[in-house]
This record gives sequence, structure tokens and C-alpha cells, in this order.
Amino acid sequence: MKKKTAGFVVRNEEIAMDIYSLWIETELAKEAAPGQFVGVFTSDRSTLLPRPISICEVNEEKSALRLVYRVVGKGTAEFSHLQAGRRIFLLGVLGNGFPFEIAEQKTAVLMGGGIGIPPILELAKKLSGHGKAQAPVAKEVISVVGYRDKDTFLLEELQQYSKVFVATEDGSVGTKGNVIDALDEQKINPDIIFACGPMPMLRGIKNWAEPKDIPAYISLEERMACGVGACLGCVCTTKEVDEHSHVHNARICTDGPVFDSREVMI
Repeated sequence: MKKKTAGFVVRNEEIAMDIYSLWIETELAKEAAPGQFVGVFTSDRSTLLPRPISICEVNEEKSALRLVYRVVGKGTAEFSHLQAGRRIFLLGVLGNGFPFEIAEQKTAVLMGGGIGIPPILELAKKLSGHGKAQAPVAKEVISVVGYRDKDTFLLEELQQYSKVFVATEDGSVGTKGNVIDALDEQKINPDIIFACGPMPMLRGIKNWAEPKDIPAYISLEERMACGVGACLGCVCTTKEVDEHSHVHNARICTDGPVFDSREVMI
């Protein structure tokens, strides 16, 4: 059972409009993998449930996690005011993460949209072989990321570990349109896709990849309550019957958030 663990804020800063980067010193960094997430507790005692936030990065010493989040409510608004040295409580590490090992010697395309971009940064690091005595996994790493407009974030970091292409809804940077438009415009040919973003984007990637017989592993975003699979509050429809609920459902928080796109109905 995952337990509530204390951590300490290293630094917390706004990196784009209402987008914050939070580094936390915590023992959870030792076991964190790309695509996993943690639950972050607020200081409000009337709020029992933590906010789920994807892991963006792990430092080389595996002593700290980076969370990049958007301010959308009271909980994340509170996080935006956290100062260095502040103690904070986390639940984790949660979820299954991306199966990046299967991209060995392949052209791996990482696709992120909006606040779904942060989880692919640590994935890009792993695939490109960044870190102490770590060999590259993929033959080539390409990131295709989508934003609303020119107010981008994490681009420079992604460019350290992958070749990056950008799509914006208004055409102010890169391809005008979405990440699939950029994929087509640049004539990118993936061997395997890893993606995180809003459901319409993931649905589009599933519909693009499956007819081409390209494996796509997608991280589903969903509102969560417990984060450990007990409440069945975050489920998606699957092709196979779930052993826990005995219906065509999977719990995104524990069975996911990453799924083979061929196994889920979205």
C-alpha cells in the first residue's frame, strides 16, 4: 500500500502563464519512473484527498522530483505559493509508467499536449541515455508537442534530449494545428509512440497509429479520488474484462495511467 511521505520544497517557480515548476526533495525519487505520478496533499485539513500530478523529472542523484503543474483550483493555487524549505506531504509513487524499454533501437516519438507535456521530459531523458552510465535506449528520440499559442514551456529542456517539433492552435509557433498535423507535416515515421495529453488528442493518436500498426502507449488524464484503485472513481473502458471489477473497465490510477492504445476504448 502506498503511504503518505514527507518531502521538502527545493524551489518553486512560474515558467509560463499559470504553469509552475516545483522541485521536491523526497525519498520517492528513488523509485520514480517516467509516466508515474504522485498525490500532493494541501494544508487544508478539510481536504482529505491529494491532487494527482505527473512526475516531470528526477534529478541525477534520485533525491528530488520535479512536478510541473497548471493552477486550476484551490489546491494547485496553494502549491503555487510554496516556498523553499516548506514541508509537503506526498502519496506515491503511483501508476505504472511508460514501458520505455520496448523502444530499444527504435525511432521513438513522444507526443505531449498542454499539461501533458511534462511527463515526456523524463521519458526523453531515459530514451536518450541521459544520466550516470546510462546507455541510450532508442535509436532516435523525437518529441512532438502542442500548445495553444506562443506561451510555451519545457521546450529547451526537451531539446537537450530529443529532436523537437511544435504545433500551436493559432500557428504562432511551428505547425498550425495539433500534434498530428505536425507529425504529418514533418513526415515523421515512428516505430513506437508514447503520448500524454487531453483525451481528444489521445483519441486522435490512437486513430492515427492503429491503422498503420504502430504501437502507441497513451497516458490517460482523469480526475482521481483515492489514487490507489479503491474507489473506482477513475475508470476507462477496455477490450478485456478487469479482474478487479469483472467488467470492461480499468482503473486509470493503478492499471494505468499508461495503456496500450489498442487495449482501451476512448
